[in-house]
Amino acid sequence: MFHSLIRRQLRRPAEVDAAAFDSTTVSLSLAVPRPPERRTDDRVLPTLRVAKMDSAIGEQLIRIRNMSAGGLMADCSRCPPVGADVRIEFNNQAIPASVVWIREGMIGLKFDQSLDLGELLAGRKPRHGFRPRPPRLEVGCSASVKINKLYYKVEVHDMSLGGMKVGPIDEYCIGAKVVVVVESLRPIKGEVRWYSDRRAGIVFDRELSFEELAEWVGKRLELASLKASYRH
Repeated sequence: MFHSLIRRQLRRPAEVDAAAFDSTTVSLSLAVPRPPERRTDDRVLPTLRVAKMDSAIGEQLIRIRNMSAGGLMADCSRCPPVGADVRIEFNNQAIPASVVWIREGMIGLKFDQSLDLGELLAGRKPRHGFRPRPPRLEVGCSASVKINKLYYKVEVHDMSLGGMKVGPIDEYCIGAKVVVVVESLRPIKGEVRWYSDRRAGIVFDRELSFEELAEWVGKRLELASLKASYRH
């Protein structure tokens, strides 16, 4: 019996360990998390892992590595300077914060006011039939949407890891399988799930990875910054 238990433990799927390794740790401390010397095996909360950060340089996704009542530590592709004001969005809840440190693609943020983590985390417990909506970025770029043999030239109004809102497009597209081509991103397969006022919501068959979307947004922010510097 003991040997069979060991075998069952050894056969635990590798993706379970990977998910735990790549999740958010939460502390009740008021201190802002510091850059880690090594990973610790704290309690993990994967639903908090990706959030949206809005700052003077634009919107982008961040991946939260560690979070306390006083602040958080996250992966960030293009970090605002130390002292900059930012807003962090957790599932439609906007939280003001400021940058306190930057180190090798990671950022430390201090919340303007200490959070009630119990209330925040309780509000994110999954309900039956409910999936938390991933943070959406307002990107404002063009794309091509292929539906059967037709191609639509559309504007992307917002995008998340799991889908996007585009327009203009026709109502008959509801339920259609599509392929979306956005500048410098791989072709994305998906399905039109809703339509309203010439706009449609597309859900991706397979979510984009954090690295893929974060790198794409980071390049757009860098290009926008360069264009702004040329104008001055």
